[in-house]
Amino acid sequence: MSSCKDDANKPKSSNPTNTILKGNVFGTSYKVIYNSNKNYQKQFDSLFYVLNKSLSTYQRNSDISKINRNEDVEIDEHFFKVFEKSKKIFNETGGAFDPTIGAVVNAWDFGPEKEIIGLDSLKIDSLMLSVGFNKVSISNNRVLKKAETFLDFNAIAKGYGVDVLGEFLESKNINNYLVEIGGEIKTKGINVEKDSRWKVGVEEPNFEHKQIIFKAVSLLNESMATSGTYRKFKVDENGNRYSHIIDTKTGYPSKTNLLSISVVTESCMVADAYATAFKTMGLDKAKSFLETHPELKVYLIYENDNNEFETLSLNGFPEY
Repeated sequence: MSSCKDDANKPKSSNPTNTILKGNVFGTSYKVIYNSNKNYQKQFDSLFYVLNKSLSTYQRNSDISKINRNEDVEIDEHFFKVFEKSKKIFNETGGAFDPTIGAVVNAWDFGPEKEIIGLDSLKIDSLMLSVGFNKVSISNNRVLKKAETFLDFNAIAKGYGVDVLGEFLESKNINNYLVEIGGEIKTKGINVEKDSRWKVGVEEPNFEHKQIIFKAVSLLNESMATSGTYRKFKVDENGNRYSHIIDTKTGYPSKTNLLSISVVTESCMVADAYATAFKTMGLDKAKSFLETHPELKVYLIYENDNNEFETLSLNGFPEY
C-alpha cells in the first residue's frame, strides 16, 4: 500500500515517519502503518488474543465455540458489540446478513467444521430450521438460542478487529494510520511520509487467486471492506463453482452475477457486514437498498450476459 497525492491543503506532520507492523491473525495477515516511533506489537498481540478468545469459531475454547456447544458463558464487551451491530444490520437488510447461517456454511464445507457427506436438500432444510438471528437474544450477559443454532461472526469480526486496533491507536493520540486485516481496511488522517491520503486497491475478480489491482481508491478517515465470490469457492464434481456466501433464505450458495462488492463507510465492522449482505442480495436488491442508505459508498464488479466485467459506483464511492 502506498498513497496518492492530494492537492487539498493538509496539515504537515512534525514527525513524518511511520512504523509498520505486520503478521498473521484470524487465519489471514495484517498490516498496521501509523505515525509514531513507538512499537505497539505486544499490545496488538494482546488485543488479538482477547478477540480470538471471544469471537473465533476456529478456537475450541473461545466464548463463541462454547456458546455453540450450549455451555454457560458470560460474554464480554467485544461479543456484545458485535452481537448488537449484527442484530441491527440483520434487521436493516431483512435477514440478508445473518450470523446464524454458520451451520449451513459448514455443511457446504466453507466453515471451520467438517463437511457433511452426502449433502442433500433434506439436510439443508433440517439445518435451516435453526437459522434466524431474530431467534437469538442476550439476557444477563448470556446468549439465549436454540440448541442447534450455530453462531458465526466471521463476516463481521475481521472488520471489528480493524476498528479495535484503530481505537487503540487513537487512544495513544495517533491520528494518522492505516489498519488492514485480510483486506479489510480502516484509515485515519494521512500517510505522513507521503503527505497524502491513504491509497488502497480493489482487487480484480479472478478464480486463480492472483492479486491484481482493478481500481485504486483514496481514503481519508474511512474504512473499506470487500466481499466476493472469487476469493473462496467450492467446485463440485461437475465443475460448478459455488460462492462461499450462503443465501440466508434458501440455505444454498447465492447465485448472482456480482463478483466483488467493496463498501466504504466510517466503521470497518459495518462495511464488512454490508459487503456480505450485498453479495447475498444480488445486484438489483443492493442498488435499491443503497438508495436509502447514502452513508454506504459501494463499488460493484459484476459479469454481464457476455461474461465481461462491468462496474458500478454508488453513493459517491471514492476515486483515486
